[in-house]
Amino acid sequence: MPTFNAMQLHLHADRPEFRHEIQTIVTLSTCWVEKTGHPAQKQRMLSQKTRYAIRAMQHLADHFGKGPVQLADIADAQKIPPKFLTVILSELTRSGLVASQRGKDGGYWLGVAPIDISYGDLIRIMRGSLALVPCASRYAHETCKNCVEEENCRTRALMLQVRDKTADLLDGINLCDNVDAEAFAQAAE
Repeated sequence: MPTFNAMQLHLHADRPEFRHEIQTIVTLSTCWVEKTGHPAQKQRMLSQKTRYAIRAMQHLADHFGKGPVQLADIADAQKIPPKFLTVILSELTRSGLVASQRGKDGGYWLGVAPIDISYGDLIRIMRGSLALVPCASRYAHETCKNCVEEENCRTRALMLQVRDKTADLLDGINLCDNVDAEAFAQAAE
């Protein structure tokens, strides 16, 4: 099977190879989550908090260079509960991706140019890792309990590949890139 970097996948969304690579990652990821049987593992791939953070950052990227955006405007436009958005933006401010100013004319804006923020970076900040299992994490590695030795674990080997493909894709798409929801929806079908 040919391999593609994230930008090639993004630019050639209509090609069958794109669909196959993405479907493979999604299928492997979904199957693992569904088959674990552990209640804590039956959660979505990305938490609601991470999805809200992505939408808030997309909104701020759309307004990059136009001055502060008020929290209420982001919350309304992106349908994010304001109190939850406050927590998310506070976390993103501490990470340096977002800057803020209090007061009547205050609000939030990107602290870094959209071209310098990849979706991979954003998900790592919010989730801690792109890996589906702790033993496959590059930056938050933990040895799995009740498992075979890591060097003999075929599940870990598979999850390392899934992590790397996911990282290639998400690290290659930045907030400034036009992510066409329709094109991706059609490619996934």
